[in-house]
Amino acid sequence: MVDALGVAVVGFGWMGRVHTQAYARVLHHYPQLTVRPELVTVAEEVPGRAEEAAARYGFASTTRDWREVAADPRVRAVSVTAPNFLHREIGVAMAEAGKHLWIEKPVGLTADDARAVADAVAKAGVHSAVGFNYRNAPAVEAARDLIASGEIGAVTHVRIRLFSDYAAHPDGALTWRYERERGGSGVLGDLASHGADLARFLLGDITSLTADTAIFVPQRARPTGATAGHTLATGGDLGPVENEDYVNCLLRFTSGARGVLEACRVSVGEQNNYGFEVHGTKGAVLWDFRRMNELGVSRGTTYQDQPVSTVYVGPGAGEFGAFQPGAANAMGYDDLKVIEAYRFLRSIAEGTPHGATLADAVHSAAVLDAMARSAETGAWADVQPGG
Repeated sequence: MVDALGVAVVGFGWMGRVHTQAYARVLHHYPQLTVRPELVTVAEEVPGRAEEAAARYGFASTTRDWREVAADPRVRAVSVTAPNFLHREIGVAMAEAGKHLWIEKPVGLTADDARAVADAVAKAGVHSAVGFNYRNAPAVEAARDLIASGEIGAVTHVRIRLFSDYAAHPDGALTWRYERERGGSGVLGDLASHGADLARFLLGDITSLTADTAIFVPQRARPTGATAGHTLATGGDLGPVENEDYVNCLLRFTSGARGVLEACRVSVGEQNNYGFEVHGTKGAVLWDFRRMNELGVSRGTTYQDQPVSTVYVGPGAGEFGAFQPGAANAMGYDDLKVIEAYRFLRSIAEGTPHGATLADAVHSAAVLDAMARSAETGAWADVQPGG
């Protein structure tokens, strides 16, 4: 028997749309699910935006106040896709109201915020999912399996990169993303949070790190109206960019492996250049998000001049089989969010966590906090996920 599950989306920018579309598609790819998401309500404070979402996607009702979602008995699960500074307040309130929670990373502005939401979820006994979508790529899951199998030997070092140009234009509007109080730690929370999660997903816990950060576009124009995504603005008053455009970080793992994590939001010429290279004593595995369904794999016993082969992942890798029938049939970004929705709904249906949860968000946030401390002091910093 399939159980109807009332869902709500809080915050309807681009990511709110992605979550909504994932709910709409999830049963197409996972007909075995025993819960069926029903779009009950959408909350968005920008006038007209919630009504537009309802007309386009079929939400039964709209509101400009997310507190009405928390009080709505029809809603059993909530996607929180609002700006970072609202994550803690909304996430805690939804958990306390007994709603299952799918929340976007980085889950607040600090590790304390992420812990507060995680604690509320645990206390309420509800299930959670966090938007670390890149770990859901079948090729990334295949890379993790390959590493765990020992095929590339003991891991020696990893390089993780997340380069984008979304903030490279000097006329990019001074939105909440660039304010410390509302956006938090800039590119750390926006991109490096994904890198921290990928590092741990692939190689285990990070114990310590040292980081350097920089702001390359120090001023931007304040927007004169509502914004969505990465809006351009001209003519407004200039204000300071308060958080980081760039971070470079050296990592030490519990295993003894070493790593480099580099992220930048103002990289002219780079569009979503995200990926990793993991090297071991016998080989290597390489992944580029822009070629999401491929892995570069080097393995064998020659060590020197050992070639790298391109492997196209197929139905045996991760959730690939739910989307395509054979290797080299491409999957895309939105498919990763459908996988995320599936694992969230499966967690609710089965009562067992599947996919990234708030515990993973706490670990990632602890890495970001350590980066910020290290950048301020110039010294190595320990990663402290527990406190």
